[in-house]
Amino acid sequence: MPAKPRRRRADAEQNRAAILAVALEALTESADISLNAVAKRAGVANATLYRHFPTREDLILQVYRHEVAQLTQAADDLIARAGPDVALEQWVARLAQYAMTKHGLAGALRAASRNETELFAETYEPVVAALGRLLVAAEAAGKVRTGLNPDEVILALAGLWELDPAGDWQTQAQQLYQLVFVGLRPD
Repeated sequence: MPAKPRRRRADAEQNRAAILAVALEALTESADISLNAVAKRAGVANATLYRHFPTREDLILQVYRHEVAQLTQAADDLIARAGPDVALEQWVARLAQYAMTKHGLAGALRAASRNETELFAETYEPVVAALGRLLVAAEAAGKVRTGLNPDEVILALAGLWELDPAGDWQTQAQQLYQLVFVGLRPD
């Protein structure tokens, strides 16, 4: 019988969450930030950081995976509490934020990922599946046309990854996805 995975103590979970949040912000600012600086900003000892993330690569990949998990979970949360059209729009706004985060992490991700194809599959597929759930809910409510393919919709939104995080990307992102939403409307 396989051993049960060990549950982390509450304080260990809090430390891990704090490290991930700080690391995301820090790595988005500078791909070269030291792990010691991340630990200091998170308010934990270096040993605590290394216990959770033995290498820089582990930390970078977990930050990215955490961002993907939050983005995909947001789709379900938004469907549950907002109307399908509002949920879709709010999720795409989060997708734009995710695109800016990924832009900031790009250098660190390239350095940490030995197999970019695996990382892409591991992160792209859940994002497209989340978009698919939003499209199904919006279609059922009559807010988007029928038969939309989430892979094609994500391609239409690909311009989000081309926005300059140093510029007025929020306004540009909103204009871009509003343009895409016009094409998603029912006939």
